Amino acid sequence: MFRFTLLAFAVVLPASASAQTADVAREPVRTRVYLGPQLSPATPGAKDLSFGPFIDVSRARGSDVFEFEAPDESFGFSVAEAGGVEFGPALGFKGKRKAEDIDLPLHEVGFSFEIGAFAQTYVAPNLRVRLEGRKAVSGHRGWVGEAGADYIARDGDDWLFSIGPRVTLADAKYHRAWYGVTPVDSAASGLATFRPGGGVEAVGVSAGYLRQLTPRLGLAAYARYDRLVGDAADSPYVRAAGSRSQPSLGLALSYTFGRR
Repeated sequence: MFRFTLLAFAVVLPASASAQTADVAREPVRTRVYLGPQLSPATPGAKDLSFGPFIDVSRARGSDVFEFEAPDESFGFSVAEAGGVEFGPALGFKGKRKAEDIDLPLHEVGFSFEIGAFAQTYVAPNLRVRLEGRKAVSGHRGWVGEAGADYIARDGDDWLFSIGPRVTLADAKYHRAWYGVTPVDSAASGLATFRPGGGVEAVGVSAGYLRQLTPRLGLAAYARYDRLVGDAADSPYVRAAGSRSQPSLGLALSYTFGRR
């Protein structure tokens, strides 16, 4: 996971307001960097887990607390706000799949780089809702989206706990890339031909925990569990060599640069 929070500065014409803005700009910036390993499904529908990096970078100014970021969300940052709703870009990726990776002679899927956008808002002080959609420009070439909500409990920057549901959706092109069985695949593997449509891919829950051990050092951990449903769960590939259960785990140490 890669997540960054960017700061926006307002330029105001009146001299008194400009002086106030300059005072804010002179407040120290704090940067918190998390780095560690995470385990997640090697590819969508796979039963095997693979190691990857768990990285998070966020910034805060002055005495402001670090903005909440769900540990499983895509890389993105807010660029606009209207009526309490924040909007921004969202980037994601999925690793490539080869026949030897899944022990079945099925078609390969290349590395998928996904570009899209998100919208998020707080419906209550401790409840954030986020919607996201991305289009792959390589690999599966399909659309994928996610809807989620997070209940957040925190004590400033000392500790933070979050938990909430997730629903993942995808179009037919995405489902056919990861879960489909073409006639050629069927002849090679013995699995029944399967041509899935679009819809809900999985439902799940995600939880995260952040804790400062010292003013500089901290700990971050998260766990997520998704259950494949619909055509993804019915795929002959998933039934024969994959898994409907899709867990993810991550653990990282953090270091905070700067001062309040």
